[in-house]
Amino acid sequence: MFRKIADQFSRFFIGILFIFSGLIKLNDPVGTKIKMEEYFEVFAEDFGSFFHYLIPYALEIGMILVVLEIVLGVAVLIYYRMKVTTVVLLALMIFFTFLTFYSAYFNKVTDCGCFGDAIKLTPWESFTKDVVLMVFVLHLFWYRKHYQPALRTLEGHAVVGAVTLISFFLGVYAIRHLPFIDFRAYKIGNNIPQQMQPAEQPVFEYVFIRKDNGEEVHSEKYLMDTTLYKYQSVRQTNEDKTKAKITDFAVTSVEGEDVTQQAFEGNKLFIIIYDVSAASASNIDKIRDLAKALEGKVDVMALTASGGEAFEAFRHEHQLAFPYYYADATVLKTIVRSNPGITLWVNGNVKGMWHHNDTPTADEVLQLIN
Repeated sequence: MFRKIADQFSRFFIGILFIFSGLIKLNDPVGTKIKMEEYFEVFAEDFGSFFHYLIPYALEIGMILVVLEIVLGVAVLIYYRMKVTTVVLLALMIFFTFLTFYSAYFNKVTDCGCFGDAIKLTPWESFTKDVVLMVFVLHLFWYRKHYQPALRTLEGHAVVGAVTLISFFLGVYAIRHLPFIDFRAYKIGNNIPQQMQPAEQPVFEYVFIRKDNGEEVHSEKYLMDTTLYKYQSVRQTNEDKTKAKITDFAVTSVEGEDVTQQAFEGNKLFIIIYDVSAASASNIDKIRDLAKALEGKVDVMALTASGGEAFEAFRHEHQLAFPYYYADATVLKTIVRSNPGITLWVNGNVKGMWHHNDTPTADEVLQLIN
């Protein structure tokens, strides 16, 4: 009886969690790519330059791992070819557990990206999560020969094949457009200046010992009566709410002047081109026409992390007349998952966000302002 309960719990716990984790990352494959690049750069420094060669393929590798995660979750739920499924599952868990332990112990990657931007975990939380998962994966692996498929062979093949194709389709669609659900601080509807402020002021809890009876006393204020109380320690009780969601947004002019505040004033259409060497030119003519149509109505500005010489060459090649400013590459990648990408801010409020494949018309932009 106990084994049957353990079988069913392990089956649904692993299956549902793998599908959930995979779908969160499938929602934003470009975000997964960025996280993979971060890991490859760290490994290249610590284990050799081989990992540098993987960086250009981070998107493809990330997609394969994400789809595999979803497929394994479905396979476990229907007990599909468990001898093979559990071996692959165990190998993947060993790989993930090593990654999270390495990141936590050596403080290399502060966010594993296990659940994308939806759920943030510290490195040690990620490692603990993988250790717990490993227990149930090992259970399924140990009894892998005893499980009977929930579907007949042909039906099982059909389900796994369909899940694989649908997953790849959804991933490619998200890459060519934008994430289906935006979990980032720059999403439509957010006010950026507010996101740059902490939600709460720090609250501290002081611990004192009463000198007359040894009783421990907790207080939100420092007790000044030293004849009655002896100070022991202090801790912040709302640390997670005192850090702003956006801490690194800054805009600099070509002359080196900080113009961040200007980004929050009036109607601003930002053309995000974080790296001109990797920017797609397939819809640059639409972006150019959009900027011309909005001239005098909306401030059109390019934000880039590329050097001035490179951006000037790109700008002249594509006849982009609007001014450009500098911002951090990681910030620009976070703002919009497209290169180029487009976002509309009205007095610091995010009103619109577009992939270059979905470049809006001037009328669509103006409707969002009025």
